[in-house]
Amino acid sequence: MNTFLTTFNDILTVCNDFLYSKFLIIVLIGAGIYFTVRSKFVQIRLLPEACRVVTEKSHTEGGMSSFQALMIATASRVGTGNIAGIATAIVAGGPGALFWMWIMCIIGGASAFVESTLAQVYKEKDGSIFKGGPAYYIQKALGQRWLGIVFAILLILTFAFGFNGLQAFNISSAFEYYVANFSESYVPMIIGLILAIASALLFFGGSHKISVVSSVLVPVMAIIYIIISIVIFIVNIKVLPSAMSTVFEEAFDFESIFGGFAGSCMVMGIKRGLFSNEAGMGSAPNAAAAADVSHPAKQGLVQVLSVFIDTLLICSATAFIVLLTGKYEVGGALNGIPLVQQSIATVFGEFGIHIVTVCICMFAFTSLIGNYFYAEANIKFISENKIFMFIFRILAVLMVFAGAQADLSLAWNMADVIMGGMATVNIFSILLLGGIAMKVLADYQQQKSQGLNPKFRAEKLGIKNTDCWK
Repeated sequence: MNTFLTTFNDILTVCNDFLYSKFLIIVLIGAGIYFTVRSKFVQIRLLPEACRVVTEKSHTEGGMSSFQALMIATASRVGTGNIAGIATAIVAGGPGALFWMWIMCIIGGASAFVESTLAQVYKEKDGSIFKGGPAYYIQKALGQRWLGIVFAILLILTFAFGFNGLQAFNISSAFEYYVANFSESYVPMIIGLILAIASALLFFGGSHKISVVSSVLVPVMAIIYIIISIVIFIVNIKVLPSAMSTVFEEAFDFESIFGGFAGSCMVMGIKRGLFSNEAGMGSAPNAAAAADVSHPAKQGLVQVLSVFIDTLLICSATAFIVLLTGKYEVGGALNGIPLVQQSIATVFGEFGIHIVTVCICMFAFTSLIGNYFYAEANIKFISENKIFMFIFRILAVLMVFAGAQADLSLAWNMADVIMGGMATVNIFSILLLGGIAMKVLADYQQQKSQGLNPKFRAEKLGIKNTDCWK
């Protein structure tokens, strides 16, 4: 049995390498550049407008505001990968990886706009809020319900059962520093039980409760982490010029890049940038659809902010913590979360270890509830049966409990492969439907030029099957 599992895991590793190093990286970059050019750099041109509309309140009582939908999307995007993943990218690829992360963030913003705008156009009413996402626009715009169901199943397996187990494990592992013989103690079980109870309260409490908790926790965790990075930035300000010089020198050292392409700063930065902000991969639109706005383009613009918050703020904060404190070594053994802990400790001492523990727990828990929100929207796409939903919630809670106690590397490796399939379905869908998003954007800009607060009328633009915009 062990031999079979080892072989299966090896096969998954090969599949992951193909998906994320060869196939998806090309498709996602291509789509991002295509949408950037076609929208005339919407993610930059209308960034001030995105900052304005994010403050708008819900139009109906009990509805979800743009800000709350933004926080749910950011909750899922911003996870422990923003700490461990960025440190790993710098150690594996060098400081130049940071520059390519920034580039992928800017390119990915256009894809995020398109998929989130489409999610708004084809959303459905769900009590006091809305539901939607790729599964919904695949069914309504492409007329392929079967493909929508395939996407929904892939997302549920990835986020509710794969990544939520991983986030629970990350929270549990954060306490290993404090407990001798951690894996043999009862601590993982106790942490798993606490997480399961907290998760159950939110999972069974409904989407609105998740939006409220996310709108509180996400800003708090982001502010704490950014303040830490600012303090380190100020303390090491003299090192900044040389650090930035190294970033740009290595980013354009093409002899070095193409000499070891697979592990180069360009590839590491592009991969980390793409898969940290998730732009174009079909996850964030599930949150974008829930917002109550007067025009779909508004939430498309707001979701651009989520991509920028993830990479330009949180990922960059980790990068500067590592680069300015000088604890990293390209190709060195010190990596991931331990590297970030040691880097923060150079300024905050032993207290820095505790800070990282708190940050990991907050990042992982908000990802956990954001991931569940996505999965629930897709469960509802497959079936509205209450018994079906109850069973799903129980299983989701059990996965959190199990994940806190075991390194389920096989399950997480499988989730990576499944997410690759999910992203493939979504990226080709939005490439086919991109014209609709561009039409919606043009309508928004036309109304703005007339001094109006844009209001969407689907029939005016000849867009059909839009239940909420008649």
